[in-house]
Amino acid sequence: MDTTITSSSVFETAITSLPLIARGKVRDIYAVDEQHMLIVTTDRLSAFDVIMPTPIPQKGVILTQVANFWFGLLQDVIPNHLSDKTLDDLPLTAAEKATLQGRSIIVKRLRPLPVEAIVRGYLIGSGWKDYQQTGAVCGITLPTGLQMADRLPEPIFTPSSKAEVGEHDINISFAQMQDKIGADLAEQVRSVSIELYNRAAAYALERGIIIADTKFEFGLDANDQLVLIDEILTPDSSRFWPADQYQPGISPPSFDKQFVRDYLETLDWGKVAPGPELPAEIMEKTAAKYREVADLLMK
Repeated sequence: MDTTITSSSVFETAITSLPLIARGKVRDIYAVDEQHMLIVTTDRLSAFDVIMPTPIPQKGVILTQVANFWFGLLQDVIPNHLSDKTLDDLPLTAAEKATLQGRSIIVKRLRPLPVEAIVRGYLIGSGWKDYQQTGAVCGITLPTGLQMADRLPEPIFTPSSKAEVGEHDINISFAQMQDKIGADLAEQVRSVSIELYNRAAAYALERGIIIADTKFEFGLDANDQLVLIDEILTPDSSRFWPADQYQPGISPPSFDKQFVRDYLETLDWGKVAPGPELPAEIMEKTAAKYREVADLLMK
């Protein structure tokens, strides 16, 4: 197996025994059979939809652990894509298996929906910018006088259309989502997404973490049943804040890759590929933040 490893990191995999389906910003996906895929979470990091050339050590292992933890905790809300197959069921070499251990899952093949389900519980990021200009977030009118990072009266659902690798996702209205996937399915996705967020946010808050916002992805099985896919509630797909440092009016410190984004904002870089190399200090601090949030959530 050809694997680029830097500081005990896996930047890219090349498994010779399985066909490569795709490489995403973070994941390498391989075909197992007609019903299953192998998803490998590498240590790649993307910011502003650009893959950075510097991997974050063990990031993929941490993301896999956190996502699997949430899949287990929330499986009573909706079925997920995890299968009962393991690496032992695949024709891997010893070296391949060692590289994939802890950072890969074998999932059921499903038909992914062409939307991302974003739930926001707090007013931050693009939502805050939208609110300042329009008094609304993605067309959802909010009370006047809210500050940056304020908790919203109730979580809001703001879908986006999925973009190709290297492109930006586009926020869409709920009506546009209904047009894309059908009214009944759109209602189900919204309802399930908000329930998942509420359950996760309550759990995390008990452990000192605010989940400001997150995104979910869904697919349909052979019976057109909705299934939770991709990753869920990780530092890559969510905005995590330490509850003891939270206060409205400022952008709270973050457990996620916002730390890298903040660093990149200080550079003279146009937010287009290729991304800049990350200094060792930024790489190590980012890795520590991923580890810290995983420890808090899963303790």
